[in-house]
Amino acid sequence: MIAVWAQQNGHTLDILLADTQAQLPAIDSFDLLLIMGGPMSIHQQQLYPWLLREKNYIRDAIHQRKRVLGICLGAQLIASVLGAQIQTAPQPEIGWFPIQSVVDCPAHFKLPASLPVLHWHSEQFELPTGAQRIAVSQACPNQAFLFGKHVLGLQCHLEITKQGLELLIAACGHELLLSRYVQDAAELRNVPAEQFEHMHRVLFELLNQFTSTILVDTSA
Repeated sequence: MIAVWAQQNGHTLDILLADTQAQLPAIDSFDLLLIMGGPMSIHQQQLYPWLLREKNYIRDAIHQRKRVLGICLGAQLIASVLGAQIQTAPQPEIGWFPIQSVVDCPAHFKLPASLPVLHWHSEQFELPTGAQRIAVSQACPNQAFLFGKHVLGLQCHLEITKQGLELLIAACGHELLLSRYVQDAAELRNVPAEQFEHMHRVLFELLNQFTSTILVDTSA
């Protein structure tokens, strides 16, 4: 759905695979860096050596004050670059559970008080020093954060579509070991289309807020 948002707003979106890309583009060649999720752990750098290169690239982008947005593993990579610890979560969080916006969420960056979203993670990030928490869930105290006005991390998956969910189930269905915050495949699929649509509207508004704020103010 991020590609849909980009198209609707006249942006060009280039998709790169960090594990196979021979050379990453120059930092000054883009306005916004998106780092998506993946099934690996941020701690598996020996198994996936490209994770270190990706972290260095994210660090350079942040230092050069580019807008940087990470989702799930992407948010964990950002948090790690900013000095925060990434730890195994007390309980995996896989399924449709609500996130809540925090009371002191910035006035220019509002989320709904409560929003059902898709989660799929067994690790979680601590809040980086200097970052502002903007959303929580019952299972995970850090669902989203802002760092300055140009870095945004989302642990949850507001971008997921029905088709994307099916791909996740096919690739990672072995992780669906029922527990308090893990649903089975039937529960994952048993959500109305309106729930996806509402979540995507919030995502689009979030992206609009994030990009418009940075375009106006890059002083933080």
